[in-house]
Amino acid sequence: MNKILLIIKREYTTRIRNKTFILSTLLTPVFFIGIMGASIYFSSNNSEELRIAVYDESGLFAQHLKNNENIEYVAVPRMIYDSFSMKRPVDAYNGLLHIPDIDIDHPKGIEYLSEQQLGLFSQDQVDDDLNEVLERERMIRANIDTGRLAAIKINSISVDQKLISEDEDNNTAANAGVSSIIGYVSGFLIYILMFIYGTMVMRGIMEEKVSRVAEVMISSVKPFQLMMGKIIGIGAVGLTQFLIWMVLLVIGTTVFGSAISPGEMPELNNMPQQEKTMEMAGAMQEVINQLNIPLLIGAFLFYFIFGYLFYAALFAAVGSAVNEDPQDAQAMMFPITIPIIFSIIAMTSAIANPTGPLAVWCSIIPFTSPIIMMARLPFGLGTVAWWELALSVAALVGGFIFTTWLSAKIYRTGILMYGKKASWKDMLQWVFRKA
Repeated sequence: MNKILLIIKREYTTRIRNKTFILSTLLTPVFFIGIMGASIYFSSNNSEELRIAVYDESGLFAQHLKNNENIEYVAVPRMIYDSFSMKRPVDAYNGLLHIPDIDIDHPKGIEYLSEQQLGLFSQDQVDDDLNEVLERERMIRANIDTGRLAAIKINSISVDQKLISEDEDNNTAANAGVSSIIGYVSGFLIYILMFIYGTMVMRGIMEEKVSRVAEVMISSVKPFQLMMGKIIGIGAVGLTQFLIWMVLLVIGTTVFGSAISPGEMPELNNMPQQEKTMEMAGAMQEVINQLNIPLLIGAFLFYFIFGYLFYAALFAAVGSAVNEDPQDAQAMMFPITIPIIFSIIAMTSAIANPTGPLAVWCSIIPFTSPIIMMARLPFGLGTVAWWELALSVAALVGGFIFTTWLSAKIYRTGILMYGKKASWKDMLQWVFRKA
């Protein structure tokens, strides 16, 4: 046990003092906050502003198209349309919307003439504006009171889910949309972190093999102790980095959010919109309050740590079997990456149907459980049975111990093999070779 602790300490202290680790730990949150800030800035300051001429031969649209903060509609005479149609655009307008005398039941032939193509959001806005007028005209012709219809649509039904459980504290269910988002984010984070830190273990093993440092180490410790120490040590580095990232991201986003002035967010000056935003934020807070936050945080840390440990042992086995050729390493990694990639594919099905057979069994099998179980848990413990969670935890812990033992057996032989390309068949033979 003392030897394992010494290896853990060596791996942790060596890597945490590395300049690359320090720079990546500090700069990664800055990078993400910068991307978020740039997205907000460009979305609020780079919206397309258009002045569109409207030549309406039907007489139904021009007077009813509503201007908004991005698009202004201006009814124009025939000569403006003739100028655009003869490819002589008028500088006062970005383009011309030509509406022929159409049949409102079968509207065809509406054209937008311009030197420049409309952006995606602007085109959707123009289509929505035209369809709103078209819908209004159809209701009028059908003798439908548009004002009364709008009043009827107010306060639509929204079903509140309530889970039937003997535990009174577990009788509410979070909104399916919020649960899906949390499931996607949690599963994808674990997917990324397992890849990053798993390959970090593999590269570390490869470097020690090439430098012959490993030969000295295995002369004083057992392969299993060495594997366990290296995997836990590098995992502790990863967990430290992840926690620092979370703290810096929370601090950075808080500071960034408080630094945004109302003038930089024009929509905040619109009181009705502000009230709507506050109402949406309150509803979101209510939904979040229905989530079992302690369970989700605890489960995320567990599945992140043990999912990493499970796959890190397999990556370590690959690192010990290959030499410095990166192509050999990629070829050997492929069978390990298949279940990880399959987990991301299955995660979509698990979120769509969290109680389906695929979701249940994939959340129990150690190869897929770190990602799939975290995709299911936000839907609540009524959706994920206690026995499923307990079996998943036990299987993942047992899987980690087994893969570490397996990796140590491969490491014992592979770390001393030079100049020969190993295959998975060779690695299986090393597992059953007697010491």
